[in-house]
Amino acid sequence: MFFEIGGATAVKPFAEVALLLALAALLGLGVTRLRQPVLIAYLLLGLVVGPSGLALTEAHAQIDLLAQVGVAVLLFLVGLKLDVKAVREIGPVALAAGSAQMVLTVGAGLLLLALLGFGWLEAIYLAVALAFSSTIIIIKLLSDKRELDSLHGRVTVGILIVQDIAVVVAMMAMGSLRVGEGAPTWAVAADLGLKLLALVGFTWVTMRWVLPTLLPRLAESLELLLIFALGWGTGLAALGEWAGFSREVGAFLAGFTLASTPWRDAIASRLTSVRDFLLLFFFIDLGGKFDLALVNTMAWEAAVLSCFVLLGKPLVVMAIMGYMGFSKRTGALAGVSLAQISEFSILFVAMGVGVGHVGAETLGLTTLVGLITIAVSSYMILYSHVLYGKLARFLWVFERQVPFREAEEVGPGPAAPSAPEVVVLGAGRYGEAFAEALQQRGIEVLAVEFDPENARIAQRAGIPVQFGDAEAVDFLAELPLSSVRWVVSTLPSPEATETAVGGLRALGFTGGIAVVARSDEEEARLAAIPGVEVIHPLQQAATFAALDLAARIVSAKAHTGNG
Repeated sequence: MFFEIGGATAVKPFAEVALLLALAALLGLGVTRLRQPVLIAYLLLGLVVGPSGLALTEAHAQIDLLAQVGVAVLLFLVGLKLDVKAVREIGPVALAAGSAQMVLTVGAGLLLLALLGFGWLEAIYLAVALAFSSTIIIIKLLSDKRELDSLHGRVTVGILIVQDIAVVVAMMAMGSLRVGEGAPTWAVAADLGLKLLALVGFTWVTMRWVLPTLLPRLAESLELLLIFALGWGTGLAALGEWAGFSREVGAFLAGFTLASTPWRDAIASRLTSVRDFLLLFFFIDLGGKFDLALVNTMAWEAAVLSCFVLLGKPLVVMAIMGYMGFSKRTGALAGVSLAQISEFSILFVAMGVGVGHVGAETLGLTTLVGLITIAVSSYMILYSHVLYGKLARFLWVFERQVPFREAEEVGPGPAAPSAPEVVVLGAGRYGEAFAEALQQRGIEVLAVEFDPENARIAQRAGIPVQFGDAEAVDFLAELPLSSVRWVVSTLPSPEATETAVGGLRALGFTGGIAVVARSDEEEARLAAIPGVEVIHPLQQAATFAALDLAARIVSAKAHTGNG
């Protein structure tokens, strides 16, 4: 009887979930072909199958439950990656830049929202939501472009860490207002302070005595460790809601308590796929709840706020970084990377809906702004070097007369040759090895590098480095190109290489130009540049290794035959 009842009630939701998974895979394939994040596909799928679309699903309770668990796992992983050591190593630059970006963006957002006629509580939620940027999307796209370890990549990641901390603080502060509504400000502040003290005490006791005793025993079985992590994260999420904060804050705290343990990476690696699976349902649920009527009623507000995020946030970041002594290039590339709102922005406003501070239309507006900014900014990040090349001459206002920040981090190194024969653009791992091999053969080499860390490493290897931006024509004009026979570009992106080659041609450089391609796609693109030779390190390494091995085999056969 039990199986009959269970089967009768469970068949339809199971079939609906199976259908959603299949449709998500198909729609995701199309979206990724357009070089968009898959969460766009999930939101669109929710719109299509939800009440505003074709109304194909009725398993709203099941999808909502999976979505809530997905949010808890997401915040758990954020806390898990934010150990005390990482917080200490954020660095003063990223901390100052991240804090200033949050304050200025929220302030400008509040002013804009007031002009648009929003109420004060709605304006607070929306302004804070606009200040966050998507960690998942930025890390993925910068990693694909091999720019995660670049200077602007490291600064961007530092700002994202500050934002991750800020979003938890914001959730904690706004979530506590549900208890204090109608109470004096001092009472709300005192209530929040007591809760914070309780959270700090609970965290300290847990990290000091409970987990060090329990985890080594659980870690004997990776399956048990994973189950414990899920139970710990969702359990503290439920406890956080019961205590008057939110599930999100409780889940973050659960991850933070495990962040300094030796098993952090093992837990994170196994939960990442679980997070991605469950977040699919969060975005489907969000898309399903989106009212398409908002596209007409709030199109103006969505357009204005999207422009603020796509244009205003990069300008804020560039102004901050220019003031701090960074070059306009670093500021522009970091600013473009942050030009979208985050999945946490949607979570934050959704929490406001849950506690009754704002209405569903505010969440819908945030979702619409998220769809627009994430879609547009994905292309902005992918083609950031092209954008910078076209706008560089207008960005002088965001750079000090002497952008000292990068240059002072490099320090003195080997003296540059007065008449170099080869200039290597980019002193990263491949560029450094290339320049060093030329030096060993008595060739005068000068490396050009914009990232202070790469420049220092190359200098320690004895390579003369000229610090500067190889994509800037005015910088290239300062190089001693008259004696140079070859310029070799090992820059990390084809866009940067194309810009540098264009600058050399504009200066009338007549020597040879070689460019490095790291994939077949890049090789085909760079081969279309007139008058350049393409180096494919992976293919050439395989060819040379095969030739060497073949020569040894032939030699061994000949030796055996002679014997």
